[in-house]
Amino acid sequence: MRPVVAPTLLLFLCAGLLACDRTPTGDIAAPAGSAATPAASDAARIEADVRALADDAMEGRQTATAGYDRAADYVAARYAEAGLAPGGDGGTYFQAVPLLRATLLADGARFEVRRDGQTIALAFQREFLPRASFHTADAAVQAPAVFVGQAVHAPELDHDDFAGLDLRGKIAVLFGGAPSSFPGTQRAFHASQREKLRHITERGAVGAVFVNTAADEVRMPWARAAGNWDTPTMRLRGPGGAPIDGWPQLQVIAAVSASAADALFAGGDQSAAMLFDAANRGALRGFDLPGTLSLAGRSAIAPVQSRNVVGRLPGSDPALVAEHVVLTAHLDHLGIGAAVKGDRIYNGAIDNALGVAIMLEAARTVRAATPAPLRSLLFVALTGEEQGLLGAEWFATYPTVARAGLVANINLDMPVLTAPSSDIVPIGVEHSSLKAVVTAAAAEIGVGVSADPFPEEVVFVRSDQYAFVRAGIPAVYLDGGVVSADGERDPKVALTYFLRNCYHQPCDDADQPIQYGDAARLARLAANIGTRVGNAPARPTWNAGDFFGGRFGGAAIASGPDARAAEATTPGAAGASVD
Repeated sequence: MRPVVAPTLLLFLCAGLLACDRTPTGDIAAPAGSAATPAASDAARIEADVRALADDAMEGRQTATAGYDRAADYVAARYAEAGLAPGGDGGTYFQAVPLLRATLLADGARFEVRRDGQTIALAFQREFLPRASFHTADAAVQAPAVFVGQAVHAPELDHDDFAGLDLRGKIAVLFGGAPSSFPGTQRAFHASQREKLRHITERGAVGAVFVNTAADEVRMPWARAAGNWDTPTMRLRGPGGAPIDGWPQLQVIAAVSASAADALFAGGDQSAAMLFDAANRGALRGFDLPGTLSLAGRSAIAPVQSRNVVGRLPGSDPALVAEHVVLTAHLDHLGIGAAVKGDRIYNGAIDNALGVAIMLEAARTVRAATPAPLRSLLFVALTGEEQGLLGAEWFATYPTVARAGLVANINLDMPVLTAPSSDIVPIGVEHSSLKAVVTAAAAEIGVGVSADPFPEEVVFVRSDQYAFVRAGIPAVYLDGGVVSADGERDPKVALTYFLRNCYHQPCDDADQPIQYGDAARLARLAANIGTRVGNAPARPTWNAGDFFGGRFGGAAIASGPDARAAEATTPGAAGASVD
């Protein structure tokens, strides 16, 4: 899932908040006070699937590895057991996703600040990291640099970080995020790295440097993320083998730690600390940096292939059978990486074996009901989410059914169900008519509906549903709840504990205190929403005047994915993930 860290909470409480409710025999007990507690068999099936997908034998399910393929075969077998028809290529459960894999090499990496006859060299990994290149094995650029604030161009909000700046032939230096004064939706959109890279490319930049701020590293310490600098990154592979969204004009993209930021800004009128403060106040202004930057990086590049796993439940109405509601959950995780306490396997139990298991249970639920919904339903376990929503981008662009028939997306990603809750959080539901559907489904099941507790984290653009949104398809991202079911354990504190300690770490394994009763309830909700959309007289629509609906509602992709650059797993832009 997306790198997201909630605001600081009282972490010392977590030791008492994360106890797992289990019966003496090891079965999962229903969380006390949960609304409409599902049958124990539902919870047991979900737990079995989580334990299988997060087992060490799956080797962390990194995209385009043998471990991922074993997980994909497991999901396909579960589809068959549930009675879903194959929905992939050529009558199979699989959709091929062509990729390029690039692995950063330490040898030849360089970041030098040349100013006033002196050269300051930053230390590889400790102070800077290049992003692996998908166009050339040896990439280098030397040019003047321009600080462009957060690289946000939002004329609708009377904001332009590029005003008065000339980026032609220069390296753009920038912070992440977007002004906190922006409305949440616009902030989410303009915080996207794809938008930043698009803007600086359009203005003629030849390189980019993302600088971590002190606030960034409170959320995600540089050393923790940079420890996996040699993890491969990926892009979709287009006809002829060229990468899609590789930004070839940007010869080197790199990231710099907050501790090394002074080397970039020394010699100017503002220190790094002053600029960090200006970013917090929304008062950044761009300016030319003195001297030049010399950047280089080396990469090993190879074509690879992965698979989405697609099951289909045909609709019962011949007039609507060609329309499809798409339920998704990403199957991939980070694979094998830097050892933490002797463990190198990043199992990804909560992120996102749990989401896949919930989707599988939703599929069983819908399949068992009669009659089938009027519209067809697709259940898609997606590859490459950690690499930048790649499997979702490929499916939304080249679906295995008629693209015009995709009517809605319901996505499940990393529901942190480690403390019992009485609600769910449907992120992005306010953008379309799906809000009424979700509200009615939740009421029928007896579960509360809460607003996104951390809107500043802009997660609606950072998981697989955003690929469908960009294709013009209304979507909702179903997340775990934030209201305590027992008045003792706080789901928001539990979420923060997980993000601080086990998110994208080896300890995200099946020993996490997952509340499987809550997981089964979420599966029932997803099935109910999918059924309601499947039976509705009309397909979902964007709300009048909605930002995403206005920008993407008329999207029709005919020849291939449009500009969809991957986000970073390592600090700044050194990796490739939006998750």
